[in-house]
Amino acid sequence: MAATPDLQELETRRDDLRQQLASIGDLRPGSLVARYRKCGKPYCRCARDGSRGHGPSWSLTRQVDGKTVTRIIPPDAVAQTQSQLAECQRLRRLAGELIEVSEALCQTRLSAGRGGAAEAAKKGASRTGSRSRSTPKSKRS
Repeated sequence: MAATPDLQELETRRDDLRQQLASIGDLRPGSLVARYRKCGKPYCRCARDGSRGHGPSWSLTRQVDGKTVTRIIPPDAVAQTQSQLAECQRLRRLAGELIEVSEALCQTRLSAGRGGAAEAAKKGASRTGSRSRSTPKSKRS
């Protein structure tokens, strides 16, 4: 049975997504936030009106077993962490696309296979005979 163009396109897209998934680098889930704080000293520069405060200090937050976990990220690791967060988002996007393509592929194959079954049902044909559903009665000794 020759594949329809739609089926071939779906298979090509699925294979492409699999290759992209194989190239995923280091990843981290969560959100990276720059935080500024005021130290509370009345004569510090952070006490002036309009001052953002000291910082930024970077923190990565995420949910683990229903609880928020926060990790402090050193300033020299911010770019690397942003890259890891982007890879995590890429993984989620690719996985979602792969699921959609796979579902479409399964449905296309099911629909293509259904044509032959529908034809046989219309003609009243059956590949196997019916079996008795009851078990034979046991004989008394």
